[in-house]
Amino acid sequence: MKHVHNSGLAHDDDGFRYDPGVRDSMQAFAAGDDTLALETAAAVRSASQAVDRLRSQGAGGRGLSAGALDVLARLGAAADDGLSIGELARAAGVSSRNVTGLVDTLEREGLVQRVQDQRDRRSVRGRITPAGRDWLDSFRQPTQRAMSAVFQGFTEDELARFRDLCLRVVENQQRIEQYLTEARNDQPATS
Repeated sequence: MKHVHNSGLAHDDDGFRYDPGVRDSMQAFAAGDDTLALETAAAVRSASQAVDRLRSQGAGGRGLSAGALDVLARLGAAADDGLSIGELARAAGVSSRNVTGLVDTLEREGLVQRVQDQRDRRSVRGRITPAGRDWLDSFRQPTQRAMSAVFQGFTEDELARFRDLCLRVVENQQRIEQYLTEARNDQPATS
């Protein structure tokens, strides 16, 4: 087993990277069953955390979470009338309550403002402010450099395949969530 320098990772017999510490803990957890799916989930989590750490460094210490950055970027790409909280929640795959908190944070920072929906007076939309556009502009280049660095050595084909694999995980999770929701709704009420 050949170790990769300075990373704590190793290569298996097929040349694929793995984390020996994760493998050991997953083997103990799985009580002898196959651990590949568990190790893969841990690797996805580690990769996601690595990307988020780089992205937050590009935020220049402004302290915006990944969720707040996502909302700001979506509002930056939206039409001038912004997006409703529900639209933002659906696009991000999170609850409206979560998006409301993110919009609160961005509004306190002066990056987003709430405006009344012209089509539905009961609804509020989030809209990026000029300060929010400036923030995104200053964040763009450091983020592009960081993402280029973190995916250094990946071919375009590998990046497209990796994106596809990650989104397949998301689709599977959504399918499972839908199934569980439907199963809960089909349960008879208990007295």
